[in-house]
Amino acid sequence: MDFNKARFNMVEQQIRPWNVLDQSILDLLFSIKRENFVAPELREMAFSDLELPIRIDGKNTGEVMLSPKMEARMVQELALKAHDHVLEIGTGSGYMTALLASKSESVTSVEIRPEISAFAKNNLKQAGIANVNLVVADGACGYAAGGNFDAIVITGAVPVLSANFKNQLKVGGRLLAVVGEEPVQSAVLITRMGDKEFSERKLFEVLIPELANAPQPERFHF
Repeated sequence: MDFNKARFNMVEQQIRPWNVLDQSILDLLFSIKRENFVAPELREMAFSDLELPIRIDGKNTGEVMLSPKMEARMVQELALKAHDHVLEIGTGSGYMTALLASKSESVTSVEIRPEISAFAKNNLKQAGIANVNLVVADGACGYAAGGNFDAIVITGAVPVLSANFKNQLKVGGRLLAVVGEEPVQSAVLITRMGDKEFSERKLFEVLIPELANAPQPERFHF
């Protein structure tokens, strides 16, 4: 398989048409080799417009790698700067972590499952990405130990967004999350305008798997 041709087609046929137009991000998709962040037997599927299973030692973990266009769009919407400190909830394969790290000063990435965090660590090492701190913890309601961040991204859907995430933003910081339950989920961008002032903008509708241990809405029982 010609990986470079497949990568070109991925960018031109999937990602650019999905309003990912920041050339620096499009260039990054060519330098960070997506096929190196999947199981060897899935390398030829790395450029497909779908969510790929995260498979370790031939076994599916039950978790997935988001589609290429979703990862690229998330990174673009965060509008990262070289001095930004980023919090990622849900490390997964480490591919999106690598994209975030390449656009910022540092990334703290929190993953609840140690075997997946170890898989990402190896992938990032092979890619030469060093400005990442990988943490094994439950980040569904934030990661207070990391302090406050310039940008936060949650890589799984949350039916209810914990207020802790807003409070972990620096003033001017951005939070990107997919909020809601199937069949209605929306990607939202929240910006901290002041100590107690936030703005929220709905970006697009999408369906992605739910984050492990995500907070749930109150259910009424009759």
